[in-house]
Amino acid sequence: MVQSWLLRGFLGLMWILPLWMDVMSDQCKALHTIKDQLNITLRRRYMKQNFPINYTIQVRYEEVFRLHNISRLRNEEDVNLMHLQGLWLTVAQKGIKKILQVLPEKHPTRRKYLTGLENLFRMYEQHGTLPSPGEEETLGSIGGILERLSEPDYQGWRSVKPKSLLDNCYRTMHCLFKECFSPDGNYDYCNILHWRKGRRTTPQPT
Repeated sequence: MVQSWLLRGFLGLMWILPLWMDVMSDQCKALHTIKDQLNITLRRRYMKQNFPINYTIQVRYEEVFRLHNISRLRNEEDVNLMHLQGLWLTVAQKGIKKILQVLPEKHPTRRKYLTGLENLFRMYEQHGTLPSPGEEETLGSIGGILERLSEPDYQGWRSVKPKSLLDNCYRTMHCLFKECFSPDGNYDYCNILHWRKGRRTTPQPT
């Protein structure tokens, strides 16, 4: 009886595994396309050189999503990887929208870079892990963050450089989707030392 149950379970796993791998393959392909557009050369050209020196925009505190935020949230009992990946997608999309809001229609960063990047995130959303509308109450700590990201009378604004939002997006993407960027586990993308010049634990991805 036990052997029969195990056999059925194994056959079921063999049936669903290819479907899961197809989903992961599509997700990773989409993320690698985003990665290519977030490379350091493009970020510097369009998010630094095309803006005045020390130019900043106003964003919500929760829209500054960095590696240490991931480390802190992972210590919460009600947070899992899928929740963090969904939060990453939400924050990334909101950050791009915030930057687009301050750019004139004919600004080169809008026309040649951010509009295309925004479309890539929309395409990724088809394979992503964004929580469904109304799901915030079941997500614990992540749900609280999602609620604050849409509060109409929000008070916790802060000034950041536009490039820093995409820098954070790039680094946290590698941390949260290691299976796409380092399937063998050789890269510790969640370690802040990895991203510091001269102190990287492993070579930085291009």
